[in-house]
Amino acid sequence: MEMLEEAVKEALEGVKNKDGGPFGAIIINTEGKIVARGHNRVLRDKDPTAHAEIMAIREACKKLDTKDLTGCVLYTTCEPCPMCLSAIIWANIKTIYYGSTRKDAKEIGFKDDDIYEFIKGNNDLLKEIKLENKSCKDLFINYDGERY
Repeated sequence: MEMLEEAVKEALEGVKNKDGGPFGAIIINTEGKIVARGHNRVLRDKDPTAHAEIMAIREACKKLDTKDLTGCVLYTTCEPCPMCLSAIIWANIKTIYYGSTRKDAKEIGFKDDDIYEFIKGNNDLLKEIKLENKSCKDLFINYDGERY
């Protein structure tokens, strides 16, 4: 609970500064030490991707000089939205703890749950159109860089 309370403190700091919504996150390393903190900065940065978890991941990767946060644990004040969940998976974080749900976020006007429902095919938030394009396929065929 102590680490979750640190995430709450981070969220409160962001709300106090009017940086964004009531979301905070921290990342701890394998020794249980906090290596990164983040709070929602969507309003401050005018960036819809500046969620607490993303900010914490960015900071942790910079501090640890890596894109792979294997062994780290994330504590966040709310169940991650699909974007943040994807970033957590891309960063190889295997354990997250959260204090509120996406339904709680929806109740105060955030659309996390709507996005989860879109992924399930249950609403029409976005129109997706696949275009056939050889050049796009060639990008994948010819890529010989690192996979992650």
